[in-house]
Amino acid sequence: MSSGSARTPKAKGEFEQLRDIFARLGSRAQGLGDDCALIPVGGTTLAVSIDCSLEGIHFRTDWLTFEEIGWRAAAAALSDLAADGAEPLGVLVSLGLPSPEPRTPSPDEEIMAGVAAAAQSVGAKVLGGDLVKSETYVVDVCVLGTARRPVRRAGAREGDGLWITGRLGGAALALAGFRAGTRPGGALGRRYARPEPRIAAGRWLAARGATAMLDVSDGLAADAGHLAAASGVGLEIALGRLPCWDGVAPLAAAASGEEFELLVTLPSTIGDTEAAAFRADVGLELTRIGACFRGAGVRLLEGNTPVALPAGYDHFAS
Repeated sequence: MSSGSARTPKAKGEFEQLRDIFARLGSRAQGLGDDCALIPVGGTTLAVSIDCSLEGIHFRTDWLTFEEIGWRAAAAALSDLAADGAEPLGVLVSLGLPSPEPRTPSPDEEIMAGVAAAAQSVGAKVLGGDLVKSETYVVDVCVLGTARRPVRRAGAREGDGLWITGRLGGAALALAGFRAGTRPGGALGRRYARPEPRIAAGRWLAARGATAMLDVSDGLAADAGHLAAASGVGLEIALGRLPCWDGVAPLAAAASGEEFELLVTLPSTIGDTEAAAFRADVGLELTRIGACFRGAGVRLLEGNTPVALPAGYDHFAS
Protein backbone atom coordinates (compact mmCIF):
# COMPACT_ATOMS: atom_id res chain seq x y z
CA MET A 1 0.00 0.00 0.00
CA SER A 2 1.31 3.44 -0.89
CA SER A 3 2.16 5.79 1.98
CA GLY A 4 0.94 8.69 -0.09
CA SER A 5 4.38 10.23 -0.46
CA ALA A 6 5.73 10.81 -3.95
CA ARG A 7 8.78 8.82 -4.97
CA THR A 8 11.61 10.58 -6.71
CA PRO A 9 12.24 8.93 -10.08
CA LYS A 10 15.59 7.21 -10.28
CA ALA A 11 18.07 9.22 -12.32
CA LYS A 12 18.95 7.65 -15.66
CA GLY A 13 22.54 6.89 -16.53
CA GLU A 14 24.18 8.11 -19.73
CA PHE A 15 23.61 4.96 -21.76
CA GLU A 16 20.06 4.49 -20.52
CA GLN A 17 19.31 8.00 -21.72
CA LEU A 18 20.88 7.22 -25.07
CA ARG A 19 18.76 4.09 -25.47
CA ASP A 20 15.62 6.14 -24.76
CA ILE A 21 16.67 8.74 -27.33
CA PHE A 22 17.31 6.05 -29.94
CA ALA A 23 13.89 4.52 -29.25
CA ARG A 24 12.19 7.91 -29.57
CA LEU A 25 13.88 8.60 -32.92
CA GLY A 26 12.87 5.18 -34.29
CA SER A 27 12.95 4.94 -38.08
CA ARG A 28 13.93 8.61 -38.36
CA ALA A 29 17.50 7.58 -37.46
CA GLN A 30 19.84 4.79 -38.52
CA GLY A 31 23.14 3.23 -37.48
CA LEU A 32 23.15 4.79 -34.02
CA GLY A 33 25.31 3.63 -31.13
CA ASP A 34 28.67 3.26 -32.86
CA ASP A 35 31.81 5.38 -32.76
CA CYS A 36 31.09 6.89 -36.19
CA ALA A 37 28.19 7.35 -38.55
CA LEU A 38 29.05 5.45 -41.74
CA ILE A 39 27.67 6.81 -45.02
CA PRO A 40 28.33 5.11 -48.39
CA VAL A 41 29.55 7.73 -50.88
CA GLY A 42 30.54 6.56 -54.34
CA GLY A 43 33.11 3.80 -53.98
CA THR A 44 34.04 4.55 -50.37
CA THR A 45 32.45 5.05 -46.95
CA LEU A 46 32.35 8.43 -45.22
CA ALA A 47 32.95 8.18 -41.46
CA VAL A 48 31.65 11.06 -39.33
CA SER A 49 31.73 11.61 -35.59
CA ILE A 50 31.37 14.47 -33.10
CA ASP A 51 32.76 14.85 -29.60
CA CYS A 52 32.14 17.70 -27.15
CA SER A 53 34.73 18.74 -24.54
CA LEU A 54 33.43 20.93 -21.72
CA GLU A 55 35.43 22.93 -19.18
CA GLY A 56 35.21 21.40 -15.73
CA ILE A 57 34.21 18.00 -17.15
CA HIS A 58 36.80 17.10 -19.77
CA PHE A 59 39.50 19.67 -18.97
CA ARG A 60 40.55 22.37 -16.55
CA THR A 61 42.26 25.59 -17.57
CA ASP A 62 44.47 25.50 -14.47
CA TRP A 63 45.83 22.09 -15.50
CA LEU A 64 46.34 22.48 -19.23
CA THR A 65 47.40 25.22 -21.62
CA PHE A 66 44.77 26.35 -24.10
CA GLU A 67 46.76 24.72 -26.91
CA GLU A 68 46.73 21.42 -24.98
CA ILE A 69 42.97 21.80 -24.46
CA GLY A 70 42.50 22.12 -28.22
CA TRP A 71 44.77 19.15 -28.97
CA ARG A 72 43.03 16.95 -26.39
CA ALA A 73 39.55 17.79 -27.67
CA ALA A 74 40.50 17.08 -31.28
CA ALA A 75 42.33 13.87 -30.39
CA ALA A 76 39.29 12.53 -28.54
CA ALA A 77 37.14 13.05 -31.62
CA LEU A 78 39.75 11.70 -34.04
CA SER A 79 39.98 8.58 -31.87
CA ASP A 80 36.47 7.69 -33.04
CA LEU A 81 37.76 7.55 -36.62
CA ALA A 82 40.56 5.25 -35.45
CA ALA A 83 37.96 2.96 -33.86
CA ASP A 84 36.26 2.46 -37.23
CA GLY A 85 39.51 2.01 -39.15
CA ALA A 86 39.06 5.31 -41.00
CA GLU A 87 41.55 7.72 -42.55
CA PRO A 88 40.93 11.33 -41.40
CA LEU A 89 40.07 14.09 -43.86
CA GLY A 90 39.38 17.05 -41.61
CA VAL A 91 37.71 18.56 -38.58
CA LEU A 92 35.08 21.23 -37.93
CA VAL A 93 34.98 22.97 -34.56
CA SER A 94 32.27 24.82 -32.65
CA LEU A 95 34.03 26.89 -30.02
CA GLY A 96 32.32 28.43 -27.00
CA LEU A 97 34.24 31.17 -25.17
CA PRO A 98 33.64 33.32 -22.09
CA SER A 99 34.32 37.05 -22.43
CA PRO A 100 37.54 37.52 -24.43
CA GLU A 101 40.71 37.99 -22.41
CA PRO A 102 42.97 40.95 -23.32
CA ARG A 103 45.99 38.80 -24.15
CA THR A 104 48.00 37.80 -27.19
CA PRO A 105 47.68 35.16 -28.43
CA SER A 106 44.06 34.84 -27.27
CA PRO A 107 42.62 31.60 -25.83
CA ASP A 108 40.57 30.97 -28.96
CA GLU A 109 43.67 31.23 -31.15
CA GLU A 110 45.59 28.87 -28.88
CA ILE A 111 42.76 26.33 -28.68
CA MET A 112 42.44 26.25 -32.45
CA ALA A 113 46.22 25.99 -32.85
CA GLY A 114 46.06 22.87 -30.68
CA VAL A 115 43.15 21.48 -32.71
CA ALA A 116 45.06 22.12 -35.95
CA ALA A 117 48.22 20.47 -34.59
CA ALA A 118 46.32 17.34 -33.56
CA ALA A 119 44.60 17.18 -36.94
CA GLN A 120 47.87 17.70 -38.81
CA SER A 121 49.50 14.87 -36.82
CA VAL A 122 47.15 12.41 -38.57
CA GLY A 123 47.07 14.09 -41.98
CA ALA A 124 43.86 16.09 -41.54
CA LYS A 125 42.96 19.79 -41.87
CA VAL A 126 40.68 22.24 -40.07
CA LEU A 127 37.76 22.71 -42.48
CA GLY A 128 35.59 25.25 -40.64
CA GLY A 129 33.44 25.75 -37.59
CA ASP A 130 31.53 28.21 -35.44
CA LEU A 131 32.34 30.67 -32.63
CA VAL A 132 29.92 31.66 -29.86
CA LYS A 133 30.02 33.27 -26.42
CA SER A 134 29.36 30.89 -23.54
CA GLU A 135 29.68 30.77 -19.76
CA THR A 136 32.58 28.29 -19.92
CA TYR A 137 34.98 27.02 -22.55
CA VAL A 138 33.43 24.48 -24.92
CA VAL A 139 35.28 22.70 -27.74
CA ASP A 140 32.92 20.65 -29.92
CA VAL A 141 34.80 18.78 -32.65
CA CYS A 142 33.27 17.05 -35.67
CA VAL A 143 35.60 14.75 -37.59
CA LEU A 144 35.34 13.46 -41.16
CA GLY A 145 37.16 10.51 -42.67
CA THR A 146 36.90 7.69 -45.17
CA ALA A 147 37.06 3.96 -44.56
CA ARG A 148 37.72 1.25 -47.15
CA ARG A 149 36.70 -1.45 -44.69
CA PRO A 150 34.90 0.15 -41.74
CA VAL A 151 34.87 -1.84 -38.51
CA ARG A 152 31.93 -1.46 -36.14
CA ARG A 153 31.33 -2.50 -32.54
CA ALA A 154 29.09 -5.28 -33.82
CA GLY A 155 30.81 -8.19 -35.55
CA ALA A 156 32.79 -10.06 -32.90
CA ARG A 157 32.27 -13.83 -33.07
CA GLU A 158 32.61 -16.71 -30.67
CA GLY A 159 36.25 -17.81 -30.65
CA ASP A 160 37.71 -14.46 -31.74
CA GLY A 161 40.66 -13.18 -29.76
CA LEU A 162 40.36 -9.96 -27.77
CA TRP A 163 43.30 -7.57 -28.13
CA ILE A 164 44.36 -4.12 -26.93
CA THR A 165 46.84 -1.63 -28.38
CA GLY A 166 49.47 0.13 -26.29
CA ARG A 167 49.36 0.27 -22.50
CA LEU A 168 46.57 1.13 -20.08
CA GLY A 169 46.40 3.17 -16.89
CA GLY A 170 48.50 6.17 -17.90
CA ALA A 171 45.55 8.55 -18.16
CA ALA A 172 44.32 7.73 -14.65
CA LEU A 173 47.85 7.95 -13.25
CA ALA A 174 48.35 11.38 -14.81
CA LEU A 175 44.94 12.53 -13.59
CA ALA A 176 45.85 11.53 -10.05
CA GLY A 177 48.95 13.70 -10.32
CA PHE A 178 46.96 16.71 -11.48
CA ARG A 179 44.47 16.24 -8.65
CA ALA A 180 47.34 16.10 -6.17
CA GLY A 181 48.66 19.40 -7.48
CA THR A 182 51.62 17.96 -9.37
CA ARG A 183 51.68 18.20 -13.15
CA PRO A 184 53.06 14.94 -14.59
CA GLY A 185 56.01 15.33 -16.90
CA GLY A 186 57.42 13.40 -19.83
CA ALA A 187 55.48 10.64 -21.53
CA LEU A 188 52.94 10.44 -18.71
CA GLY A 189 52.09 14.12 -18.98
CA ARG A 190 51.73 13.83 -22.75
CA ARG A 191 49.43 10.84 -22.29
CA TYR A 192 46.89 13.17 -20.65
CA ALA A 193 47.57 16.50 -22.34
CA ARG A 194 48.34 15.28 -25.86
CA PRO A 195 46.82 11.82 -26.35
CA GLU A 196 47.55 10.22 -29.71
CA PRO A 197 44.58 8.97 -31.74
CA ARG A 198 45.47 5.48 -32.97
CA ILE A 199 44.70 6.14 -36.63
CA ALA A 200 47.50 4.01 -38.10
CA ALA A 201 46.68 1.19 -35.69
CA GLY A 202 42.98 1.26 -36.58
CA ARG A 203 43.66 1.11 -40.31
CA TRP A 204 46.20 -1.72 -39.85
CA LEU A 205 43.74 -3.76 -37.80
CA ALA A 206 40.86 -3.12 -40.20
CA ALA A 207 42.98 -4.31 -43.12
CA ARG A 208 43.88 -7.52 -41.23
CA GLY A 209 40.31 -8.59 -40.65
CA ALA A 210 39.28 -6.98 -37.35
CA THR A 211 35.74 -8.15 -36.59
CA ALA A 212 34.80 -5.45 -34.04
CA MET A 213 36.59 -2.44 -32.59
CA LEU A 214 36.17 0.61 -30.36
CA ASP A 215 38.38 3.09 -28.56
CA VAL A 216 38.76 2.96 -24.79
CA SER A 217 37.24 6.18 -23.49
CA ASP A 218 35.04 5.08 -20.57
CA GLY A 219 37.46 2.44 -19.27
CA LEU A 220 38.39 -1.00 -20.62
CA ALA A 221 35.86 -2.92 -18.52
CA ALA A 222 32.97 -0.61 -19.42
CA ASP A 223 33.86 -0.36 -23.10
CA ALA A 224 34.27 -4.13 -23.35
CA GLY A 225 30.66 -4.32 -22.18
CA HIS A 226 29.59 -2.02 -25.02
CA LEU A 227 31.39 -4.17 -27.58
CA ALA A 228 29.97 -7.39 -26.14
CA ALA A 229 26.41 -6.02 -26.19
CA ALA A 230 26.71 -4.72 -29.76
CA SER A 231 28.17 -8.01 -31.04
CA GLY A 232 25.91 -10.34 -29.05
CA VAL A 233 28.81 -12.27 -27.51
CA GLY A 234 30.49 -12.55 -24.13
CA LEU A 235 34.05 -11.34 -23.52
CA GLU A 236 36.53 -12.91 -21.12
CA ILE A 237 39.46 -10.73 -20.02
CA ALA A 238 42.52 -11.95 -18.12
CA LEU A 239 43.69 -9.23 -15.72
CA GLY A 240 47.19 -10.68 -15.69
CA ARG A 241 47.54 -10.07 -19.43
CA LEU A 242 46.72 -6.36 -19.35
CA PRO A 243 49.64 -4.20 -20.52
CA CYS A 244 49.89 -1.54 -17.79
CA TRP A 245 51.84 1.66 -17.29
CA ASP A 246 54.56 1.36 -14.68
CA GLY A 247 53.08 1.76 -11.22
CA VAL A 248 49.51 0.93 -12.29
CA ALA A 249 47.78 -2.21 -10.99
CA PRO A 250 45.82 -4.26 -13.58
CA LEU A 251 42.43 -3.56 -11.99
CA ALA A 252 43.14 0.18 -11.98
CA ALA A 253 44.22 -0.09 -15.63
CA ALA A 254 40.92 -1.81 -16.47
CA ALA A 255 39.03 1.14 -14.96
CA SER A 256 41.11 3.96 -16.46
CA GLY A 257 39.15 6.12 -18.91
CA GLU A 258 40.24 8.36 -21.78
CA GLU A 259 43.04 6.00 -22.70
CA PHE A 260 42.11 6.15 -26.41
CA GLU A 261 43.71 2.78 -27.08
CA LEU A 262 41.85 0.39 -29.39
CA LEU A 263 40.01 -2.66 -28.08
CA VAL A 264 39.63 -5.05 -30.99
CA THR A 265 38.48 -8.58 -31.74
CA LEU A 266 40.43 -10.53 -34.34
CA PRO A 267 40.03 -14.00 -35.87
CA SER A 268 41.53 -16.82 -33.84
CA THR A 269 44.18 -17.30 -36.55
CA ILE A 270 45.80 -14.00 -35.55
CA GLY A 271 48.66 -14.58 -33.11
CA ASP A 272 52.18 -13.62 -32.08
CA THR A 273 53.47 -13.30 -35.66
CA GLU A 274 50.85 -10.69 -36.51
CA ALA A 275 51.40 -8.90 -33.20
CA ALA A 276 55.11 -8.60 -34.03
CA ALA A 277 54.26 -7.27 -37.50
CA PHE A 278 51.89 -4.73 -35.93
CA ARG A 279 54.66 -3.56 -33.58
CA ALA A 280 57.09 -3.20 -36.49
CA ASP A 281 54.62 -1.34 -38.72
CA VAL A 282 52.82 0.86 -36.19
CA GLY A 283 55.33 1.23 -33.35
CA LEU A 284 52.90 0.02 -30.67
CA GLU A 285 52.37 -3.15 -28.73
CA LEU A 286 49.37 -5.33 -29.57
CA THR A 287 48.45 -7.63 -26.70
CA ARG A 288 45.93 -10.46 -26.57
CA ILE A 289 44.00 -10.04 -23.31
CA GLY A 290 41.13 -12.50 -23.74
CA ALA A 291 38.60 -14.08 -26.04
CA CYS A 292 34.97 -14.05 -27.15
CA PHE A 293 32.60 -16.76 -25.96
CA ARG A 294 29.02 -17.72 -26.62
CA GLY A 295 26.95 -15.77 -24.15
CA ALA A 296 26.76 -12.19 -22.93
CA GLY A 297 28.54 -9.68 -20.73
CA VAL A 298 32.14 -9.41 -19.59
CA ARG A 299 34.08 -11.78 -17.34
CA LEU A 300 37.14 -10.30 -15.66
CA LEU A 301 39.44 -12.98 -14.28
CA GLU A 302 42.42 -12.90 -11.95
CA GLY A 303 43.84 -16.33 -12.64
CA ASN A 304 40.68 -18.45 -12.58
CA THR A 305 38.90 -16.23 -10.07
CA PRO A 306 36.17 -13.83 -11.28
CA VAL A 307 36.71 -10.20 -10.30
CA ALA A 308 34.00 -7.57 -9.98
CA LEU A 309 33.98 -5.21 -12.95
CA PRO A 310 35.06 -1.66 -12.13
CA ALA A 311 32.51 0.99 -13.07
CA GLY A 312 33.19 3.02 -16.19
CA TYR A 313 32.72 6.74 -16.60
CA ASP A 314 29.10 7.91 -16.83
CA HIS A 315 28.28 11.60 -17.27
CA PHE A 316 24.99 11.16 -15.39
CA ALA A 317 26.04 8.74 -12.66
CA SER A 318 24.65 9.71 -9.27
